[in-house]
Amino acid sequence: MSNPASAPVLRFAPSPTGLLHVGNARTALYNALYAQREGGTFILRYDDTDTARSTPEFAQAIAQDMAWLGLNPDRIEHQSARLPRYDAAVEKLKAAGRLYPAYESEEELETRRLSRRRRGLPPLYDRAALKLTGADLAKLEAEGRRPHWRFKLDGRIVAWEDMVRGHQTVDTATLSDPVLVREDGSYLYTLTSVVDDIEMSVTHVVRGEDHVTNTGVQIEIIEALGGTAPGFAHHNLLTLPSGEGLSKRLGHLSLKALREAGEEALAVASLAVLTGTSMAVESVESLDALAARIDFSKISRAPARFDPVELSALTAATLHHLPYATVAERLSALGVGGGEAFWLAVRGNLARLPDAALWWRVVEGPIEPVVAPEDADFLAAAADLLPEEWGEDVYPRWIALVKPASGRAGRTLFHPLRLALTGQESGPELKALLPLIGREKAAARLRGVRA
Repeated sequence: MSNPASAPVLRFAPSPTGLLHVGNARTALYNALYAQREGGTFILRYDDTDTARSTPEFAQAIAQDMAWLGLNPDRIEHQSARLPRYDAAVEKLKAAGRLYPAYESEEELETRRLSRRRRGLPPLYDRAALKLTGADLAKLEAEGRRPHWRFKLDGRIVAWEDMVRGHQTVDTATLSDPVLVREDGSYLYTLTSVVDDIEMSVTHVVRGEDHVTNTGVQIEIIEALGGTAPGFAHHNLLTLPSGEGLSKRLGHLSLKALREAGEEALAVASLAVLTGTSMAVESVESLDALAARIDFSKISRAPARFDPVELSALTAATLHHLPYATVAERLSALGVGGGEAFWLAVRGNLARLPDAALWWRVVEGPIEPVVAPEDADFLAAAADLLPEEWGEDVYPRWIALVKPASGRAGRTLFHPLRLALTGQESGPELKALLPLIGREKAAARLRGVRA
C-alpha cells in the first residue's frame, strides 16, 4: 500500500454520459475534501472512452456541477486523450500472457451462462478461449470474427485494508476473467482506471461500495502492470427515502435540478458527506469545516438515505449562518443591494437565497402598506413620533415613544406596525429593517401611502 505519510493524490472519475446526481457528489466530495485537508492533489478525470455515450455537453455539465459545489481540481484529465497509454498497457499484458482473445458473441455467452445455472453452477466464463488452437483462431478470423480481450485472473485471495470496511478479501477464483478490450478495440474502465491510477500516482481510491468486488480484480491488474495498489475506501451508497438507488439515467436528484431548485451547494455537500455516518447532519459554514469532519471510519455499512425534505431544511439553516462575503456576488446578481447590514437583517428568514429579493423590494420600495381602518389613527400618530435622528438603534428609541403614547402592547402594537412598514405578515425583525427603510419611506407607509 502507499505510504500514508506522503501527500495524498485522489481522483474523481465520472463518465460524461449523463448528469451528476447527489450520490456522485458524495464520492467527489470525499475525494476532493480529503485531498484538500491533507494538502494533497485532487484530479478530475473524465472517463470518456465510451465515445457512443460520452458527450461534450455532459462533460461541461460536470464541470459546472463541480464549480457549483466549490470543488476546484488541481488537475483535469480526459481518458480519451490517453489512448496510447492504454495501447501500451494492453501490449504489456499480452506479452506477459495475462490478456487473451475470446471470440464468443454475447448470445453464445448468455447460452453458456444459462447452461451453468441449470447445472447449479455459478455463471462464470469457462475460459474456453484458452483452449483454442492456432487452426481454431485462423478459422474464427476467416469468418470475420473479432475478439474481445480478457484478463486472466490468478484465481487467488486478494486482500486489502479498507478505510471504511476494514479487512476485505475477494477470491478472484469466483469471478469471470474480465473483458478489458471490446471487439471494436475500445477499452473498458477496468483497464483505463488502473493505468491512470498507476501513472498519476493515485494514493487513495475513494468510491462507492458497489466497486468492492472490482477492487480484487483491479489489484491483480495493477500488480500485473508492475504498479503498487493504492489505499481503498468504499463508502455506502445514497438512496432515495424509499430505498431506491440513485440513477443518472432516471435523473434522480441531479445536481443541476437541485441548483435550479435553489438549494444551497454547501447544504448539498453537508448532507451528501454526513448522511450515513455516525456524525450529526448539520449546516457547516464552509467546505473547509466540512473537510475537517471527514472520517472514513465513521461511515456506516448500511445504505444512506438522502431526503430532499431534509435538504430544504438544511439549505435554510445554511443561509441563516452564511457570512455576507460568501453571498455578496450572488446577491448582486439578483439585483439585491444593502450590503452586509441588509444581509444580516434578512438571512435568518430565508428559505432560499432568491427570497432575499423580496425583502430588498420591501426595503427599497415602493410597496403597498397594509393599514387596517381601526389602526389608521394609531399608525399616523406613530409616524409623528419617528425620531429625526436615524441610526441602527432607531427602532427601540421609537418604540419607547410609541408604546406609552398609544397604550398598546404585544401584538396590537407590533403587528400593525409590521403590516404598514413591510406589507408582510411576518419576516425579519423590524429592529433591523427600519434603519434600512429610512425615515421618509417609513413615515409615508405608516400613513398608508405607497412608498
